Formats: sequence, C-alpha cells, structure tokens
Amino acid sequence: MSAAGGQQRALVIGEALIDIVERDGQVIGEHVGGSPLNVAVGLARLGRGVDFLTHIGDDARGRRIIEYVKNSGVELVSGSTTAERTPTALATLDEDGSAQYVFDIDWQLTGTPEVAPPLVAHTGSIAAILEPGCRATAALLDTYHVSATITFDPNVRPALIEDDEQARRRIDRLVERADVVKVSDEDLRWIDPNRTLEQVAQTWLDLGPAIVAVTMGERGAFALCAAGAARVAARRVDVVDTLGAGDAFMTGLIDALWTLNLLGADKRRELRAITIDALTEVLQTAALSSALTVARAGADLPDRATRDAAAAGAPPLSTHGG
Repeated sequence: MSAAGGQQRALVIGEALIDIVERDGQVIGEHVGGSPLNVAVGLARLGRGVDFLTHIGDDARGRRIIEYVKNSGVELVSGSTTAERTPTALATLDEDGSAQYVFDIDWQLTGTPEVAPPLVAHTGSIAAILEPGCRATAALLDTYHVSATITFDPNVRPALIEDDEQARRRIDRLVERADVVKVSDEDLRWIDPNRTLEQVAQTWLDLGPAIVAVTMGERGAFALCAAGAARVAARRVDVVDTLGAGDAFMTGLIDALWTLNLLGADKRRELRAITIDALTEVLQTAALSSALTVARAGADLPDRATRDAAAAGAPPLSTHGG
C-alpha cells in the first residue's frame, strides 16, 4: 500500500437509519441500518480506517447510531448530525418473513467533509438517488476522484423513487464516475429489465469503471474487467437471513482490492489491468464476506479474524446460500 498518511483511509458517504421491524401490527425490534453504514462498519471491522459522512439527528436514535459506528471503529465526519430527526425504515414482515419498507428519510449534505483525501470513496443506495442530497453526493465523488478510487453500489430502493427514468439516469452518471461498481441481479433487472445481466454489465463497463461486479445470490457472482469475465460460485452456508449480504460483498471487494494495493487515483492504470485470476480471488473474498453475513442474524458483517478463519477452512460452511 503505497499511499501515505490520510490516504490510508476510506470515506463512505450515505445514509444511516434505524430499521423498525413490525409484525402483526406490533414493533418487534429496532436496529441500526443503512447500506453505506454497513459498508463503513464492515471495513472498520476488517481493520481499515474509515470516515463516514451521513445525515442523522441529534436525538435518541441518532445517538444510538453514533455509538454503534464508533464502537465499530468508524469515525463520524463532523456535520453528520444536523438532520431534524434520524431517518427510519419501517419494515413490515409478512407471514414468510419478507419485508415491505416505508422510509422516513431526509437526505441532505452541505460543504466538503473535513477529512484528508481518501484512498477510496464509496457511496450508494438512497444517498445516490434521493433529492436534494444526491446532487451533493455526486459532486463529492467528483472532488475525490483526483485522490481516490470511487466505488458504487446502486442498491435500489424503489419505495423512495418517484421518477424511475430519472433514477436510472442518476445511476448511469454515477457508474460513469466510478472505478468499481457492484450491483445485485435484482437491482440490475429493475434498472434494465430488457437485457441480460451480462449485457448491462458490459454496457456499464464501457461507461468507464475498471470493474463491474454482479451478485446473484445462491447462483454466485461474476465480474467484468478489461481482461474479460471472472465468475465464482456462492459459498455453501446455512442462511439465517440475507440482511447486509450485498453490503458485505461490497466491503469484501474494497478490502481485497486494498490488500492488492490497487486503490487510489494513482493506481487506476493498475486497477484497469487487473487479471482474471486476481479478479477471481477478489470475488472469492467478497463472496466469503457475504456468506459469513447471511449465516448470522441481521447485517452483522465479519471481522478479519472471523473471515481469515473461514478462509482457512473453519468454521465449516454447509448447505447453500450467499
């Protein structure tokens, strides 16, 4: 890792919220959530330095989020607690455990974060789509492009999207800005239902990223780069739930590329020249991070010791999922 000083840190930009889980009209739990928050926490648990820029309130729920991220080793960026209230997502569970979400979120950003130029800057999900903060998010990615690898996960939330075509245009613009894009098959089918996953991924690669990775649940994952396509099978694991699976995969991608010293603006040429063998190893690391997460309740991303032990063959991973 050649970057020095402040550039040894990641900057994650995006929403943090409280998931309120309801079943049969009764609230059965409240949990800290948000896709970008999960990525920030996941990277910190792997020992990476992480700054997190979000928009939460100075209220009880906001303080719970602050405690959670700080206990995970994440530094909350100054100015992240100026919302009138902390965002929530009401998740109503049906009989088979599937959730329908209703969001209460105001997404805004102002100014440039008081952080050193990051080595990698990540965003996605609500932060990339919801007005007015999505415009500031995109502008910040432009600012950090000169120092950082830009990573992006659309993580589409249809319940918050009023104009589907506008959302798709915003996603395309962020894909153009990004060096590494990760997207689920479900999201890709929402974004472009008329073409195959491989066709859309190739179109996105042609827009500018060095890597476009597509996760497909129990069917594994594939990624495209200039050298071609890499594919990995899903890890075999007993699935408890799939909360945080995609965020864990994204975290694993970033961490594996970091280990290969392929992050940072000065490494763009090397990142674009990644080999199929190296990309396959990166996907395997990401798939393992995801498998370990779905084997536990909630978005409970693994730390490095847990993942290293699993990579070495323990604990055993059985049945299927991921």
